[in-house]
Amino acid sequence: MPLPRASESYYQTHPTQLDQKMQRGYLIICDSCGAIESPSVKFRLCGGCATTRYCSPDCQKAHWPSHKAVCQHTAAQASTATKIASVGEVDITKTLRKFTSAHSALLGWAGFQALQLKRIPSNVRRNALLLELSYRDHAEWLRRFSIVSTHIVPRTYIRDPLVVNDIQRREERCRHSGGIGTLVVILQCRDIAQVMPVEVDHPSKISWDEREDWLAVLNHFIESGRTDFKPISTTARG
Repeated sequence: MPLPRASESYYQTHPTQLDQKMQRGYLIICDSCGAIESPSVKFRLCGGCATTRYCSPDCQKAHWPSHKAVCQHTAAQASTATKIASVGEVDITKTLRKFTSAHSALLGWAGFQALQLKRIPSNVRRNALLLELSYRDHAEWLRRFSIVSTHIVPRTYIRDPLVVNDIQRREERCRHSGGIGTLVVILQCRDIAQVMPVEVDHPSKISWDEREDWLAVLNHFIESGRTDFKPISTTARG
């Protein structure tokens, strides 16, 4: 049976806890001035869409006229999805949002491996990683989702014009900053989907190994509820 298309969108930001850009493999860029986050200066997160970051309150204020449309659109979709997805006292949308945030480093790494970006960087502009999830009751909220299946889907899978345009904007900004574009990971549970964009640095600057067992690693961390994943290099060349 074909999977339903991703109709609900939630932009999840990239993690900032990794201290080396070479280790994390993605770029965190101020949406207003284009500055790149450094270990000594942490950027501010937009509280509306929970995806865009700014280097200062002034940049956040200056960018609001441009950011307003996609910010309010994303927040409204999340609110609508919450009303639909709440079953009994279980809010699937809210839990999926927290789950995505907690596993953002892991999910970005899995997308990088699944799309083989180390060898074929152009895949970042053509395809996306889709994770189909199942939900279960569990005392630990981090262990309420399991991966049912994974798919490499064309980027045209995402049809929301505002989301598509925002991903394209991020892609152009990332390439301007020396990266290769925006990796897209889609998490889908029932009729709820969340889109996680990751602005990827150039593969030559990333010290990760290529891992054919990425799905096993992904499953291990998700099933165990672990959130301490960090991509590492186990070879001299990475």
